[in-house]
Amino acid sequence: MTDDKGGGWRNDLRRVFSAWIHILAAAALALGAWATGAATGYAVVLFLLLFLLVVFRQLPVDEEPVVAAPVVATPEQPVDSLPMVLASLDAIDMPIFVLNAEAELIAQNGAADHVFGSLAVGLHVSTRWRSPGILDMIRETIETGAPNQIEHSERLPSERVYIVRVACVLSDETNATPYFLLSFRDISELRRLDRMRSDFVANASHELRTPLASLRGFIETMQGPARDDAKAKDRFLAIMLDQANRMSRLVDDLLSLSRLELKAHLPPDQKVELAPILGHVRDSLAPLAADLGVEIKLDLPEAKIEVMGERDELVQVFENLIENACKYGQDGKVVEVSLRQEPGGATEVSVRDHGPGIPTEHVPRLTERFYRVNVEDSRSKKGTGLGLAIVKHILTRHRARLIVKSELGAGSEFTVRF
Repeated sequence: MTDDKGGGWRNDLRRVFSAWIHILAAAALALGAWATGAATGYAVVLFLLLFLLVVFRQLPVDEEPVVAAPVVATPEQPVDSLPMVLASLDAIDMPIFVLNAEAELIAQNGAADHVFGSLAVGLHVSTRWRSPGILDMIRETIETGAPNQIEHSERLPSERVYIVRVACVLSDETNATPYFLLSFRDISELRRLDRMRSDFVANASHELRTPLASLRGFIETMQGPARDDAKAKDRFLAIMLDQANRMSRLVDDLLSLSRLELKAHLPPDQKVELAPILGHVRDSLAPLAADLGVEIKLDLPEAKIEVMGERDELVQVFENLIENACKYGQDGKVVEVSLRQEPGGATEVSVRDHGPGIPTEHVPRLTERFYRVNVEDSRSKKGTGLGLAIVKHILTRHRARLIVKSELGAGSEFTVRF
């Protein structure tokens, strides 16, 4: 910036001399006019006009203030970006730690506090994470400035899997203090889904392999030793038909799951009345219930109760729940189905049996594909292990929940809450 203190008085002095020169010139012009014979009044008027003109020309004019140019950071005077980085961390829902060049903690965001707890500033990273992979990765990034990432798992307090990444905040060209962001991206759910997918393929293959092996064995027997045995053929054909029906049910359930997964993000856009659906399901399962010696009791309100849903899918939900109650609660002889709606609240359909109940440790896993509390009992009752998985997918699409309550020796209650 230029210092204008010395130039100010010079400008003022120059303005004073200029004013006096103009005034003398005006006086000279007035005297010349009077000397050439002009009237005295005319000479005076001419002098006054010239004098006023000189005065107005010398008045100071308001000037626009001089605005200082902003200071631009240069490589010799870097701007510290740490405050800006820290202000942005809490807006991110992923645990992030800020480290210095000595791998010491400078700050952490709220997500890191929630997942790992509050760590003391100045703490070396090795005191919290002893994984050689994480420490080597951080050391390499500090030395080279290149970002790195690895997969890291922790087993306490619960098993979690993270993609751990470290990267430099500032490049070496700025000559600024380098900072390093250590982030933890939780991929536990993705790994769990991968395991479920692998288990699903293995279980589906196993479920299909068993009836196929039975069919092949009976066919070979009928072609060989039992070629001329009519009674054996009749018995084997009945078993083969049962196994073929089992495979058919399994394929149908797998196709149902695939269709449901494709439209899981599309909620129903039509209203359906629940009471007629429950009446239809009761009537369709009446022959099965009679064979098992079970009575299906409906408790329906007189008022009309509607929900947003797809009729065929809801029929499938209640068929699965009531059929399971009849088969596995057969000892209780009665299956109670009730429909109720809280004033201004949720709509619930409950299916209760009075059978042996379900052990507590099995309840959270009932909706997993191919999960069975008792494998032999399930197969003897022609179950595929996919019924409750289908129920869960349908209810997820309907934005509804399945609530399971069970007590050993007192039966089970499955409630659908819309």
